[in-house]
Formats: sequence, C-alpha cells, structure tokens
Amino acid sequence: MEPSELERFEAAVLPHLSAAYTLARYLMRNGPDADDVVQEAFLRALKYFGGFRGDAATGTRPWLLAIVRNTAYTWQRRRRSEIGAIEFDESVHSDAIGGEHPEAGVSASVSRAFREILVLRELEGLSYKEISEVVGVPVGTIMSRLSRARKRLQEALTGSYKER
Repeated sequence: MEPSELERFEAAVLPHLSAAYTLARYLMRNGPDADDVVQEAFLRALKYFGGFRGDAATGTRPWLLAIVRNTAYTWQRRRRSEIGAIEFDESVHSDAIGGEHPEAGVSASVSRAFREILVLRELEGLSYKEISEVVGVPVGTIMSRLSRARKRLQEALTGSYKER
C-alpha cells in the first residue's frame, strides 16, 4: 500500500475506532474477543480500502461498522465450530448470577438483532439509513426492529417482560 493511501485510510477510518469497539463489545459480550474482532476488522478494512468508493467524510463509518459486524459473526461461527459446544449464557447456566445481575435479564430478553440496532442507534447515533447500510436490511425493517427493541428493553428494565 502506498503511503498516501495509508494516510487516507488513517484519516478516514481511525476516527471510528471507538464506534467499532463499542459495536464489537456488544456483539461479542466480552472485551478480549471484541479486541480481536476489531483488530481483524481493521485489517480487513485496510486490505479492501482501495475498493472503498464512498464519501470518506460520511460513508466510512457505516462501511467500517458493517465490516466489524460481519467479522464478529464470522468469529462467533468459527469459535462455535471449533468448540462444538453450546455457548455459555450466565442467565441460563448460573443460578447465582441470573437473578442478581441486571444485565442478565436484559441480555437474555433482547436478541442479537435488536441489540445491534439499539447499539448503532442509541450509542453510536447512526441514522436509520446508516444502520440499514451496516445491517443490510431495508430502513423500514430497521425502524420496526428498533421499535420492538426499545419496547423489549423497557419491559426488561421495568420487570414487565414476558418470554414470547
């Protein structure tokens, strides 16, 4: 990679490192795996940056977050096949923590699709269109999922959520 291209990459992509880590942290549910996912995602972004045709000022963030999302899902599939076991879930497998830890109930009740939409909208402040680009679904679906995610989160936090 030429030095000018590397400088362009650094200027366009590095400002979004925090957003990339936030999304990876919520998808992976632990820091060390999130670190690995972000590192791998940035390597992929660097490798394919030459083909990036979006606006560096506004289009880099959704592009990078889509790479982080896809890397996280690939990472999880790879680990599941390597381990060959059920993923440990504190809310299901631990009586001591399941009832006491506030996040356990929320995490168990909000699916991954809802969680990623909430993170992208509420924590990262992405527009519906940008979230649509990251997740790869229509804007109407984003709006619907966000509405249901907010409702489930509210129910989980107030204790009125019931499994469906």
